Amino acid sequence: MQTSSSIWSVRNPNTQHHDNLWQVVRSYWQLTKPRIIPLLLIETAAGMWVAGQGRVSPALLFVTLLSGTLAAASAQTINCIYDRDIDYDMERTRHRPLPSGRVQPKDALLFALVMAAMSFALLLVFANLLSALLAMAGIAVYIGVYTLWLKRSSPQNIVIGGAAGAIPPLVGWAAVTGDLTLGAWVLFAIVFVWTPPHFWALAMLIQDDYAKVNVPMLPVVVGNKATAQQIWLYTVGLVPLTLLLAYPLGVCGLVYGLGAAVLGGLFLQKAWALRDRYDDRDLARDTFKYSIFYMMLLSLLMVIDSLPVTRMGIGALTHSVQAVLQAIPMVG
Repeated sequence: MQTSSSIWSVRNPNTQHHDNLWQVVRSYWQLTKPRIIPLLLIETAAGMWVAGQGRVSPALLFVTLLSGTLAAASAQTINCIYDRDIDYDMERTRHRPLPSGRVQPKDALLFALVMAAMSFALLLVFANLLSALLAMAGIAVYIGVYTLWLKRSSPQNIVIGGAAGAIPPLVGWAAVTGDLTLGAWVLFAIVFVWTPPHFWALAMLIQDDYAKVNVPMLPVVVGNKATAQQIWLYTVGLVPLTLLLAYPLGVCGLVYGLGAAVLGGLFLQKAWALRDRYDDRDLARDTFKYSIFYMMLLSLLMVIDSLPVTRMGIGALTHSVQAVLQAIPMVG
């Protein structure tokens, strides 16, 4: 844990400087960990489309996704501020803007606070208070629960702290409807349960970095075999959870239900293989990459399934099949 006296200290004596405006912009862009954000936005959009039954205002979609980008960027920036000491110790992260000294912590904090304020204001003005508060709750959980409390103290850090990554669908849902129904909370639960197998597969690949800086990620604490077992168990729980949206809730239809079943079957197959070959780095990497692909396609299926044209097409197909069945003479 960092002490309050060291929060703003610069550990790297070889502080780097920017030579031009482009380098300044690039450093602040890197603070936001932009590769993480698109998946969060896809989840947000899925929540909006399911909540709106395929009818979402383009303006509201734009504002909500922009707000989500700002909220996620704010949370990631604050995470970078707090974790810059361990980032400096890991070769993989040593050259990030804060541990390298290209950006000072106080400047980064101001940057994060401005983005959080903009995120809240956009949703409050163009959507509603509930969605704005949920966006701020996402930042608070990621920073307070995951970064400050659990990341350096418990191997369950990504399980509980992962709730932050499950809030974007709630933001999207609330932006459209102004409330949260059971369907919204099932969306939250899907991302919440998906997060541990997704992240632990990655942690199996970079566990040496975490061990070096005493971060108790699950593979560091219990080893690959037990971690792979947990990945399998969470995946077993995830797949039927995704199907609840189609039945019995009915907020998604046949297209989503069939697609979710196929995607879930592939995820189970990969998790089972990793359970048996837990020291296979290529398999762990493949499982991690598939988990991203899985969530992206699952969200896309929600969007496609919710479109009126899809619902009309499925309805027409169902009617045609029923008509054909009724026309077949009954035997006996």
